[in-house]
Amino acid sequence: MKVVILDTPTDVARYGADLFQQQLQRNPASVFGLATGSTPVQLYRELIERNRQGLLSFREVRTFNLDEYMDLPATHPQSYRHFMNSEFFDHIDIDPANTRVPPGDAADPIAACTDYERAIADAGGIDIQLLGIGRNGHIGFNEPTSCLTSRTRVKTLTRETIEDNARFFSAGEHQPHLSVTMGIGTIMEARLVLLLATGESKAAAVKAMVEGPVSAWCPASALQMHPAAVVLVDEAAASQLSNPGFFKHIEAENQALLARLGHCP
Repeated sequence: MKVVILDTPTDVARYGADLFQQQLQRNPASVFGLATGSTPVQLYRELIERNRQGLLSFREVRTFNLDEYMDLPATHPQSYRHFMNSEFFDHIDIDPANTRVPPGDAADPIAACTDYERAIADAGGIDIQLLGIGRNGHIGFNEPTSCLTSRTRVKTLTRETIEDNARFFSAGEHQPHLSVTMGIGTIMEARLVLLLATGESKAAAVKAMVEGPVSAWCPASALQMHPAAVVLVDEAAASQLSNPGFFKHIEAENQALLARLGHCP
């Protein structure tokens, strides 16, 4: 696990965007796993601006989103399909037919989960899987106690996650307690996993993910076992790490080596 501690959320977004841009330079037809939530929005805005400037293109890209609420149509303003369209897809040169979000309103959600796994495999797997992290250590909607080898499935949300997301729903509005989510096993098959965390509210989860045991109680801790996981955090999210200077030293040495070899950081 590579942990990179940066000064601000803006720095986190720019570093993450650099990794996406480098991947697109290697393969314009890359497959990206994408995430929703407040943390990746700044990254998406950075990618939108680079697309506008002609620095990168999504014309050949295919995407698969991590998760979706159950029983919300794609047109619902709180659906993750609506979020992705309004925050990202509608502003870049991607073919909408190449964007996939788990169908939370499918007539048979169990079968839809199997189809989603098959579609990812048929696309050749995911090149970069973008993640955030919940305060309880969840990734996607893989809540604590999730199987670390799980596949795309229907998942019950914890009370903590429901309470965290309640601010997005109006009083009296139906708020789903179920979701469709990629499994941890699905996420772990991505060639690169990129997790973003910003703000003091994520500091305890970041510490558990990086320093704690690999445990179903902190689903994100499974990334310790991934051969190419990059964790980008700002100073606030890194504030509970035991030795943040250690990670800063490693990153400085890595950047120096890349510069000496003439590679992009």
